[in-house]
Amino acid sequence: MTAGLLAVIDMQHVFADRESPWCAPRFAEAAAGVRRLLPAFGDRVAFTRFLAPGRPEGAWRAYYERWPFALQSPGARLWSLTDEFSRHGGCAVDAATFGKRTPELARLVGPGNRLVLAGVSTDCCVLSTAPATADAGVGVSVAADACAGADDDSHAKALHIMDLYRPLIRVTGVAELLREAE
Repeated sequence: MTAGLLAVIDMQHVFADRESPWCAPRFAEAAAGVRRLLPAFGDRVAFTRFLAPGRPEGAWRAYYERWPFALQSPGARLWSLTDEFSRHGGCAVDAATFGKRTPELARLVGPGNRLVLAGVSTDCCVLSTAPATADAGVGVSVAADACAGADDDSHAKALHIMDLYRPLIRVTGVAELLREAE
């Protein structure tokens, strides 16, 4: 088993559903990468969910004016993890923010430990989580081939931006992470 915690970011129906305005077109490829990583982390896995706030405040008001379909309760199907990941049983971390560096995730990672990020969307929630985690002194690895963006160009740009934080943030692949776990 590899050291650290695997945070699987927002593998939810709202990003998987081809009819959703927030669909990540390469969601299935990211899911395949996540499936390969899960056994190496055992019970050291947290699944995050992006949720709409009960009542948007500040700049979030304009955001949800643009995306009113998303103002649904936390129990709505669009916010559920896809079936394959809802059955996994890892810890759940919910946040009404793009960044998932919540107190709960920080507690799960622990001080000075390592966090591996996978999931969607590379150019939003993954990108918003990585620098905040690195700023807290936690080493971050981003499994590029277990992530998916809003489109291929945005995915590549987000990976490039995160790689600029090296050595605090390391962009790598599933195969390399699995070799390190051996």
